[in-house]
This record gives sequence, C-alpha cells and structure tokens, in this order.
Amino acid sequence: MRAERCLALGALLLAAAGCDFYYHKLPSPDDVLHAVPWFDHMIRARYVRPYETAGVPRNTVPGTVPVTGGEPDWGAEWAAGKTATADALRNPTRGGAGPVPRHGAETPEIPGTLDAKGDTLYQTFCAVCHGPAGAGDGPVGRRIGAPALTTDRARGFSDGYIYSIIRYGRGIMPRYGDKVYDPLDRWAIVNHVRKLQAAAAGGR
Repeated sequence: MRAERCLALGALLLAAAGCDFYYHKLPSPDDVLHAVPWFDHMIRARYVRPYETAGVPRNTVPGTVPVTGGEPDWGAEWAAGKTATADALRNPTRGGAGPVPRHGAETPEIPGTLDAKGDTLYQTFCAVCHGPAGAGDGPVGRRIGAPALTTDRARGFSDGYIYSIIRYGRGIMPRYGDKVYDPLDRWAIVNHVRKLQAAAAGGR
C-alpha cells in the first residue's frame, strides 16, 4: 500500500511538473504568432510590417488618396511666392488631349463630362466666396473681401496658377487640395473659371 501511495504521489508530482512546463516553458500563442508573416487584420500589429518589402500586394480601395507618389508637390515653392512650376503646368483637359487619367483610379474620365463636373465643384466649393458667376459676391465673399475671378488680372493668370491656388490656397483662401483631391477635378474647376471669365468679358 505504501508503494502504491508513493507511486501515486510521484505521478502527481510529475503531472504538476508537466503542467508547470506546459504553462511556463512552452511559447505563448502570442509568441508563436510572431512567426506568421502577416494577415490582413494584423497590419497594425507590432510584429507585422507588411509594407517593408515590395513583395506584399498593395490593393487599395478605389478613390484612395496615396500618401506618396502621384502628383509632384511644389507647395514649398508656391508658399515662397515663386510661380515658375505653377505657370509651367499644362492643363491636360485642353487642346484635344483625350481622356485624362484620374489620380488613384485605373480608368480615365471622359473630358466631355468635365463641364458639368467643373460647374458642380465650383458651386460646391467656390461660389460661397467668389459668387456663382465669379464676381466675388458670394455670401461669405462679401464679408471677407474675396476677389472676383473675372477681372483682367485674374484672366491673366495661367491655368497652372489657378490650379495651384485651388490646391494650395493663397492669401485669405485656404487650400482645397485636401477637399478637391483629384487633379482632374481641380482642372475641371479651372476650366469652369475660364468659362465664367469668358462670359463676363462677353457681357461688356
């Protein structure tokens, strides 16, 4: 009987030691996950850095704004009052350039839709200050002294200059590049401003 008790006690001690080994010596499941390259739900985890290599697919949602790449940035030059880059920009929607690729999209937008797009975007973002016809008489524009877009001075601006104002802002006008983020949409607004300028000049 004593031998049986000793044997049972030994088995119990061995089992307890085994449990201690299992719980304290084997790697935690969290540690094991460190060996897994990555899952899509683990992108923000500390042990997964999926964008360190070019081998990981970057399948972004349509319309996503890229953090890097895409359109060049001449914001520092613009902020310094230098307009060489802005004035050198070519309006890709003029002169029969054909379809213009959208920033961050795979399919081009047909330029024939730009008239309606430019009108809509202008009325949404610009008319509140510059007025529906560009005379600077919008409900907010009258209070803050927004300039008219139909003056001889404004007509003398290059398309790229107007585009840069939309993207980066100038004077009392804040930047709208973070709101109208697609370059094609900005060019559509530039085109609409030109239409307003032509209409104002024809009415004299």
